Amino acid sequence: MTKNLTSSTVSRQNILNNHYAVGEIESNLSLGGIFWRDANVFTKAQVANLLAIDERTIDRYLESNKEELLKNGYRVLKGKDLKDFKAYVDDIDVVDISKAPSLGAFSFRAVLNIAMLVTESEKAKAIRSKILDIVIDVVAQKAGGHTKYINQRDEEYLSSSYKEHSYRKEFTDALDDYLNMGKWKYGVYTNKIYKIVFLENAEEYKKILNLAEKDKARETMYAEVLNVIASFENGLAVEMKQEYEQLGRKLTASELDNLIIKASENPYLIPHINDARVKMASRDLCFRDVLHHKLESHIQSVPQGDFDKFLGETSKSLEERLSDPETLAVLKRLKDR
Repeated sequence: MTKNLTSSTVSRQNILNNHYAVGEIESNLSLGGIFWRDANVFTKAQVANLLAIDERTIDRYLESNKEELLKNGYRVLKGKDLKDFKAYVDDIDVVDISKAPSLGAFSFRAVLNIAMLVTESEKAKAIRSKILDIVIDVVAQKAGGHTKYINQRDEEYLSSSYKEHSYRKEFTDALDDYLNMGKWKYGVYTNKIYKIVFLENAEEYKKILNLAEKDKARETMYAEVLNVIASFENGLAVEMKQEYEQLGRKLTASELDNLIIKASENPYLIPHINDARVKMASRDLCFRDVLHHKLESHIQSVPQGDFDKFLGETSKSLEERLSDPETLAVLKRLKDR
Protein backbone atom coordinates (compact mmCIF):
# COMPACT_ATOMS: atom_id res chain seq x y z
CA MET A 1 0.00 0.00 0.00
CA THR A 2 1.51 3.34 -1.03
CA LYS A 3 1.54 5.91 1.73
CA ASN A 4 0.86 9.46 0.51
CA LEU A 5 2.61 11.42 3.24
CA THR A 6 1.49 14.81 1.95
CA SER A 7 -2.19 13.95 2.48
CA SER A 8 -2.22 11.43 5.36
CA THR A 9 -1.86 12.81 8.88
CA VAL A 10 -1.84 9.27 10.28
CA SER A 11 0.99 8.11 7.99
CA ARG A 12 3.10 11.14 8.86
CA GLN A 13 2.55 10.71 12.58
CA ASN A 14 3.28 6.98 12.44
CA ILE A 15 6.74 7.83 11.11
CA LEU A 16 7.35 10.68 13.55
CA ASN A 17 6.26 8.56 16.54
CA ASN A 18 8.71 5.82 15.52
CA HIS A 19 11.77 7.14 17.32
CA TYR A 20 13.84 4.16 16.14
CA ALA A 21 13.24 5.18 12.52
CA VAL A 22 13.65 8.91 13.25
CA GLY A 23 17.08 8.27 14.81
CA GLU A 24 18.13 6.25 11.76
CA ILE A 25 16.79 8.93 9.41
CA GLU A 26 18.74 11.63 11.26
CA SER A 27 21.95 9.59 10.97
CA ASN A 28 21.44 8.86 7.27
CA LEU A 29 20.13 12.15 5.88
CA SER A 30 22.61 14.53 7.58
CA LEU A 31 20.35 17.56 7.09
CA GLY A 32 22.51 19.85 9.21
CA GLY A 33 20.97 22.31 11.64
CA ILE A 34 22.40 23.94 14.74
CA PHE A 35 23.26 21.65 17.65
CA TRP A 36 21.78 23.48 20.62
CA ARG A 37 20.68 22.12 23.99
CA ASP A 38 21.58 18.54 23.01
CA ALA A 39 19.53 18.49 19.79
CA ASN A 40 19.60 19.79 16.23
CA VAL A 41 17.58 22.96 15.71
CA PHE A 42 16.73 24.53 12.36
CA THR A 43 15.68 28.13 11.70
CA LYS A 44 12.96 28.89 9.18
CA ALA A 45 15.59 30.23 6.78
CA GLN A 46 17.55 27.00 7.05
CA VAL A 47 14.46 24.87 6.39
CA ALA A 48 13.54 27.03 3.38
CA ASN A 49 17.07 26.64 2.01
CA LEU A 50 17.06 22.89 2.72
CA LEU A 51 13.81 22.39 0.78
CA ALA A 52 14.62 25.05 -1.86
CA ILE A 53 11.41 26.99 -1.23
CA ASP A 54 10.52 30.51 -0.14
CA GLU A 55 10.13 31.31 3.55
CA ARG A 56 6.59 32.49 2.79
CA THR A 57 5.79 28.93 1.70
CA ILE A 58 7.01 27.74 5.10
CA ASP A 59 4.72 30.32 6.70
CA ARG A 60 1.71 28.99 4.80
CA TYR A 61 2.35 25.45 5.98
CA LEU A 62 2.89 26.66 9.53
CA GLU A 63 -0.46 28.42 9.42
CA SER A 64 -2.40 25.49 7.94
CA ASN A 65 -0.69 22.74 9.99
CA LYS A 66 0.18 24.62 13.17
CA GLU A 67 -1.12 22.07 15.69
CA GLU A 68 0.63 19.14 13.99
CA LEU A 69 3.97 20.95 13.68
CA LEU A 70 3.85 22.16 17.28
CA LYS A 71 3.22 18.59 18.44
CA ASN A 72 6.30 17.46 16.54
CA GLY A 73 8.75 20.02 17.86
CA TYR A 74 8.21 23.36 16.15
CA ARG A 75 8.28 26.27 18.58
CA VAL A 76 8.71 30.02 18.66
CA LEU A 77 11.69 31.15 20.72
CA LYS A 78 11.12 34.26 22.83
CA GLY A 79 12.54 35.86 25.94
CA LYS A 80 15.33 33.98 27.69
CA ASP A 81 15.26 31.07 25.21
CA LEU A 82 15.74 33.46 22.30
CA LYS A 83 18.47 35.36 24.12
CA ASP A 84 20.36 32.14 24.86
CA PHE A 85 19.96 30.95 21.28
CA LYS A 86 21.17 34.28 19.87
CA ALA A 87 24.24 34.16 22.09
CA TYR A 88 24.95 30.60 21.01
CA VAL A 89 24.68 31.21 17.28
CA ASP A 90 26.70 34.43 17.59
CA ASP A 91 29.50 32.43 19.21
CA ILE A 92 29.57 29.86 16.43
CA ASP A 93 28.82 32.41 13.66
CA VAL A 94 26.14 30.26 12.01
CA VAL A 95 23.33 32.69 11.16
CA ASP A 96 22.54 36.34 11.81
CA ILE A 97 19.38 36.65 13.93
CA SER A 98 20.49 39.56 16.09
CA LYS A 99 17.45 41.74 15.29
CA ALA A 100 14.75 39.11 15.47
CA PRO A 101 12.17 39.74 18.29
CA SER A 102 11.17 36.07 18.10
CA LEU A 103 12.33 33.09 16.11
CA GLY A 104 10.64 30.00 14.75
CA ALA A 105 12.74 26.93 15.55
CA PHE A 106 12.25 23.48 14.04
CA SER A 107 13.34 20.29 15.78
CA PHE A 108 14.60 17.51 13.50
CA ARG A 109 11.17 15.84 13.77
CA ALA A 110 9.49 19.10 12.78
CA VAL A 111 11.78 19.37 9.74
CA LEU A 112 10.76 15.85 8.69
CA ASN A 113 7.15 16.83 9.36
CA ILE A 114 7.22 19.83 7.04
CA ALA A 115 9.18 17.88 4.41
CA MET A 116 6.31 15.38 4.44
CA LEU A 117 3.81 18.22 3.95
CA VAL A 118 5.37 20.40 1.25
CA THR A 119 4.21 19.56 -2.26
CA GLU A 120 6.05 22.36 -4.12
CA SER A 121 9.57 21.04 -3.52
CA GLU A 122 11.49 18.32 -5.37
CA LYS A 123 13.91 18.20 -2.45
CA ALA A 124 11.05 17.52 -0.05
CA LYS A 125 9.85 14.75 -2.38
CA ALA A 126 13.33 13.17 -2.36
CA ILE A 127 13.45 13.36 1.45
CA ARG A 128 10.03 11.67 1.67
CA SER A 129 11.26 8.83 -0.52
CA LYS A 130 14.33 8.29 1.66
CA ILE A 131 12.21 8.49 4.81
CA LEU A 132 9.91 5.69 3.60
CA ASP A 133 12.84 3.49 2.57
CA ILE A 134 14.52 3.88 5.96
CA VAL A 135 11.28 3.28 7.90
CA ILE A 136 10.64 0.05 5.99
CA ASP A 137 14.20 -1.13 6.65
CA VAL A 138 14.07 -0.27 10.36
CA VAL A 139 10.74 -2.02 10.97
CA ALA A 140 11.87 -5.11 9.04
CA GLN A 141 15.17 -5.25 10.91
CA LYS A 142 13.63 -4.75 14.33
CA ALA A 143 10.87 -7.27 13.60
CA GLY A 144 13.33 -9.95 12.56
CA GLY A 145 12.81 -9.64 8.83
CA HIS A 146 9.02 -9.98 8.60
CA THR A 147 5.90 -8.54 10.24
CA LYS A 148 3.38 -11.38 9.95
CA TYR A 149 3.92 -12.25 13.61
CA ILE A 150 4.96 -8.82 14.89
CA ASN A 151 2.04 -9.12 17.33
CA GLN A 152 3.94 -11.90 19.11
CA ARG A 153 6.80 -9.53 20.00
CA ASP A 154 4.57 -7.91 22.62
CA GLU A 155 5.53 -9.22 26.07
CA GLU A 156 1.79 -9.51 26.85
CA TYR A 157 1.07 -11.71 23.83
CA LEU A 158 2.01 -15.09 25.23
CA SER A 159 -0.10 -14.86 28.41
CA SER A 160 -3.04 -13.42 26.44
CA SER A 161 -2.76 -16.22 23.90
CA TYR A 162 -2.64 -18.86 26.60
CA LYS A 163 -5.68 -17.45 28.41
CA GLU A 164 -7.60 -17.10 25.15
CA HIS A 165 -6.86 -20.72 24.31
CA SER A 166 -8.23 -21.77 27.69
CA TYR A 167 -11.44 -19.76 27.28
CA ARG A 168 -11.74 -20.98 23.70
CA LYS A 169 -11.87 -24.55 25.03
CA GLU A 170 -14.65 -23.59 27.46
CA PHE A 171 -16.60 -22.01 24.60
CA THR A 172 -16.25 -24.98 22.23
CA ASP A 173 -17.23 -27.32 25.08
CA ALA A 174 -20.31 -25.16 25.65
CA LEU A 175 -21.19 -25.41 21.95
CA ASP A 176 -20.95 -29.19 22.27
CA ASP A 177 -22.96 -29.41 25.46
CA TYR A 178 -25.60 -26.69 25.09
CA LEU A 179 -26.22 -25.97 21.36
CA ASN A 180 -28.40 -28.13 19.15
CA MET A 181 -26.51 -27.80 15.86
CA GLY A 182 -24.16 -29.78 13.61
CA LYS A 183 -20.37 -29.81 13.64
CA TRP A 184 -20.14 -26.70 11.45
CA LYS A 185 -21.22 -24.65 14.48
CA TYR A 186 -17.59 -24.05 15.57
CA GLY A 187 -16.72 -22.12 12.42
CA VAL A 188 -20.10 -20.37 12.30
CA TYR A 189 -19.86 -19.00 15.83
CA THR A 190 -16.17 -18.20 15.64
CA ASN A 191 -17.01 -15.97 12.69
CA LYS A 192 -19.95 -14.39 14.50
CA ILE A 193 -17.63 -13.39 17.36
CA TYR A 194 -14.97 -12.11 14.95
CA LYS A 195 -17.61 -10.03 13.15
CA ILE A 196 -18.62 -8.39 16.42
CA VAL A 197 -15.09 -7.75 17.66
CA PHE A 198 -13.43 -6.55 14.44
CA LEU A 199 -16.18 -6.68 11.77
CA GLU A 200 -14.50 -9.37 9.63
CA ASN A 201 -14.91 -13.13 9.43
CA ALA A 202 -11.90 -15.45 9.50
CA GLU A 203 -11.65 -15.71 5.71
CA GLU A 204 -11.75 -11.92 5.25
CA TYR A 205 -9.14 -11.43 7.97
CA LYS A 206 -6.75 -13.99 6.46
CA LYS A 207 -7.16 -12.49 3.00
CA ILE A 208 -6.38 -8.97 4.23
CA LEU A 209 -3.22 -10.19 5.98
CA ASN A 210 -2.37 -12.44 3.03
CA LEU A 211 -2.16 -15.48 5.31
CA ALA A 212 -1.66 -18.93 3.92
CA GLU A 213 -4.34 -21.61 4.37
CA LYS A 214 -2.27 -23.31 7.08
CA ASP A 215 -1.70 -20.06 9.02
CA LYS A 216 -3.78 -19.69 12.17
CA ALA A 217 -5.49 -16.32 12.32
CA ARG A 218 -5.34 -16.02 16.11
CA GLU A 219 -1.56 -16.41 16.08
CA THR A 220 -1.37 -13.08 14.23
CA MET A 221 -3.76 -11.17 16.51
CA TYR A 222 -2.66 -8.58 19.07
CA ALA A 223 -2.94 -9.33 22.79
CA GLU A 224 -5.76 -6.80 23.27
CA VAL A 225 -7.81 -8.42 20.48
CA LEU A 226 -7.28 -11.88 21.98
CA ASN A 227 -8.37 -10.57 25.38
CA VAL A 228 -11.67 -9.27 23.98
CA ILE A 229 -12.32 -12.52 22.10
CA ALA A 230 -11.59 -14.47 25.30
CA SER A 231 -13.98 -12.27 27.29
CA PHE A 232 -16.69 -12.75 24.70
CA GLU A 233 -16.23 -16.52 24.49
CA ASN A 234 -16.10 -16.95 28.25
CA GLY A 235 -19.23 -14.86 28.80
CA LEU A 236 -21.13 -16.77 26.14
CA ALA A 237 -20.10 -20.12 27.60
CA VAL A 238 -21.47 -19.10 31.02
CA GLU A 239 -24.73 -17.73 29.59
CA MET A 240 -25.26 -20.80 27.41
CA LYS A 241 -24.99 -23.05 30.45
CA GLN A 242 -27.44 -20.86 32.39
CA GLU A 243 -29.95 -20.91 29.53
CA TYR A 244 -29.55 -24.65 29.09
CA GLU A 245 -30.27 -25.24 32.79
CA GLN A 246 -33.24 -22.87 32.75
CA LEU A 247 -34.79 -24.32 29.59
CA GLY A 248 -33.96 -27.93 30.39
CA ARG A 249 -32.81 -28.50 26.81
CA LYS A 250 -30.14 -27.47 24.34
CA LEU A 251 -30.36 -24.01 22.78
CA THR A 252 -31.41 -23.44 19.19
CA ALA A 253 -29.18 -21.41 16.85
CA SER A 254 -31.55 -18.43 17.03
CA GLU A 255 -31.48 -18.50 20.85
CA LEU A 256 -27.67 -18.41 20.83
CA ASP A 257 -27.77 -15.63 18.24
CA ASN A 258 -29.90 -13.59 20.65
CA LEU A 259 -27.34 -14.14 23.41
CA ILE A 260 -24.59 -12.91 21.08
CA ILE A 261 -26.54 -9.78 20.15
CA LYS A 262 -27.15 -9.08 23.82
CA ALA A 263 -23.44 -9.56 24.61
CA SER A 264 -22.41 -7.22 21.76
CA GLU A 265 -24.50 -4.47 23.38
CA ASN A 266 -23.00 -4.99 26.84
CA PRO A 267 -21.81 -1.54 28.03
CA TYR A 268 -18.90 -3.18 29.89
CA LEU A 269 -17.61 -4.80 26.69
CA ILE A 270 -18.17 -2.00 24.17
CA PRO A 271 -15.12 0.13 25.21
CA HIS A 272 -12.87 -2.94 24.96
CA ILE A 273 -14.28 -3.87 21.56
CA ASN A 274 -13.69 -0.35 20.27
CA ASP A 275 -10.15 -0.38 21.67
CA ALA A 276 -9.45 -3.71 19.95
CA ARG A 277 -10.71 -2.31 16.64
CA VAL A 278 -8.52 0.79 16.93
CA LYS A 279 -5.44 -1.25 17.75
CA MET A 280 -5.97 -3.81 15.00
CA ALA A 281 -6.70 -1.24 12.30
CA SER A 282 -3.99 1.23 13.33
CA ARG A 283 -1.17 -1.23 14.04
CA ASP A 284 -1.80 -3.33 10.93
CA LEU A 285 -1.68 -0.24 8.72
CA CYS A 286 1.51 0.97 10.41
CA PHE A 287 3.47 -2.25 10.92
CA ARG A 288 2.03 -4.62 8.30
CA ASP A 289 1.05 -2.01 5.69
CA VAL A 290 -2.43 -3.51 5.30
CA LEU A 291 -5.79 -1.79 5.46
CA HIS A 292 -8.86 -3.25 7.15
CA HIS A 293 -11.49 -1.46 5.06
CA LYS A 294 -14.32 -2.20 7.51
CA LEU A 295 -12.24 -0.70 10.32
CA GLU A 296 -11.02 2.34 8.38
CA SER A 297 -12.93 4.79 10.61
CA HIS A 298 -11.05 3.39 13.64
CA ILE A 299 -7.56 4.12 12.30
CA GLN A 300 -5.41 6.40 14.45
CA SER A 301 -1.69 7.14 14.55
CA VAL A 302 0.26 4.54 16.52
CA PRO A 303 1.62 5.95 19.80
CA GLN A 304 5.34 5.89 20.57
CA GLY A 305 4.78 3.26 23.25
CA ASP A 306 3.66 0.77 20.61
CA PHE A 307 6.96 1.13 18.77
CA ASP A 308 8.72 0.25 22.01
CA LYS A 309 6.30 -2.65 22.51
CA PHE A 310 6.91 -4.23 19.10
CA LEU A 311 10.36 -2.94 18.09
CA GLY A 312 12.12 -1.99 21.34
CA GLU A 313 14.22 -3.71 23.96
CA THR A 314 11.25 -5.45 25.61
CA SER A 315 10.08 -6.95 22.30
CA LYS A 316 11.20 -10.48 21.51
CA SER A 317 10.26 -13.19 19.07
CA LEU A 318 8.05 -16.00 20.37
CA GLU A 319 11.01 -18.40 20.17
CA GLU A 320 13.06 -16.11 22.42
CA ARG A 321 10.24 -15.83 24.94
CA LEU A 322 9.69 -19.57 25.11
CA SER A 323 13.36 -20.04 26.01
CA ASP A 324 13.07 -17.55 28.88
CA PRO A 325 12.71 -19.28 32.31
CA GLU A 326 10.67 -16.37 33.69
CA THR A 327 8.15 -16.69 30.85
CA LEU A 328 7.87 -20.42 31.37
CA ALA A 329 7.20 -19.82 35.08
CA VAL A 330 4.36 -17.42 34.20
CA LEU A 331 2.83 -20.00 31.85
CA LYS A 332 3.03 -22.65 34.55
CA ARG A 333 1.17 -20.36 36.99
CA LEU A 334 -1.51 -19.79 34.33
CA LYS A 335 -1.83 -23.52 33.77
CA ASP A 336 -2.17 -24.21 37.48
CA ARG A 337 -4.67 -21.42 38.17
